Amino acid sequence: PEPTEVPAEEAAAQSEEGAPSLTVCADNTRAPVLRDVGDKFEAEFGVCVAVVEKGFGDIRDDFKVAAPTGEGPDIIIGAHDWLGELVVNGLLSEIELGDKADQFLAAAVQGFTYEGKLYGVPYATENVAFVYNPELVEEVPTTWSGVTELAAQLEADGVVQQGYILQQGDPYHFFPIQTAFGGYVFGLTPEGYDPTDVGIDSEGSIAAAKWLDMMVKEGHLKADIDWDTMHAQFENGDAAMFITGPWALPRLRESGIPYAIAKLPGEVQEAQPFLGVQGFMVSAFSDDPLLAQTFLMDFVATEEVMQAIFEADPRPAAFLPVREKIDDPDLQGFAAAGANGLAMPAIPEMSAVWSAWGDAITLIFQQSEDPEVAFKNAAEQIRTAIAGQ
Repeated sequence: PEPTEVPAEEAAAQSEEGAPSLTVCADNTRAPVLRDVGDKFEAEFGVCVAVVEKGFGDIRDDFKVAAPTGEGPDIIIGAHDWLGELVVNGLLSEIELGDKADQFLAAAVQGFTYEGKLYGVPYATENVAFVYNPELVEEVPTTWSGVTELAAQLEADGVVQQGYILQQGDPYHFFPIQTAFGGYVFGLTPEGYDPTDVGIDSEGSIAAAKWLDMMVKEGHLKADIDWDTMHAQFENGDAAMFITGPWALPRLRESGIPYAIAKLPGEVQEAQPFLGVQGFMVSAFSDDPLLAQTFLMDFVATEEVMQAIFEADPRPAAFLPVREKIDDPDLQGFAAAGANGLAMPAIPEMSAVWSAWGDAITLIFQQSEDPEVAFKNAAEQIRTAIAGQ
């Protein structure tokens, strides 16, 4: 059935019994914005909104302890990858976006969807993009085959040591390449990710593994490159192209190296990076989840408030009216790269994936195993681990 928006008047009327109040737990970056919203909500409905500040990293653990006792907040902010644990433990209330559903980035909504039900109102997204030196790269490659050709040319001309640089054994940064070749981690259904459909040994994933193997064999990629080395090589002009996220912007800007941010190259299809999504969740133990939803949908999910949240911590907004007005070229680049991103799976089975997947990539970098064998073995390890969970 189509979700329906909760009428603000109905929620307010239901909250008139007793002393209506809401408690929101947020980090210190977003708390001031939410206090302003709370003041407006109280002025209109007579409902006191208390905003409690906690470190972002402490919110989930504190909520897990406090919520079942009835002492926890009604609303928390958090990351979508908290979802699996919180939903499985019965701590979250389902949310309906109503007629505002099409105002949110679809992948961000997917991030807060668990077994076909929505448990969050997303406000921001984060993902990697393709970063390049515009003084060395005149035309950005649109495919990974093009990246290979350009890297070979730049290296042959002695312009750089590595045309393209990638850290060893990191599946998070390899995933956009894997998806470009048609690979995937878990199959995606309307209900969410399907842990019985492991795609690490799919045809596309193996094609990406073979591309990586070729890049190493031809000397374009080197083993034992870590995150810091990768960035340092780019920042001192020894590498021309790499994948990184917005968390690297401060050091890129400080380095003084020319850089630009673009969509990730595709191959047989467009690349899809993992999306991290942040949003608001409602406690299953809230005294008035209807009131909490009204606060979020009628007062927070507005262009004015979502813009204020964006300005407090600039990262691409999940709310499309704000996302579409981003004017910072760096953030525009990351937003464009994440436009068709895939929310990182928040299902518990994802914990069985990272190690085996990363090991397979490392074995290819180290030239210790055939790429097809490495990825097939990793997939079997993952299936075995999931079966044992």
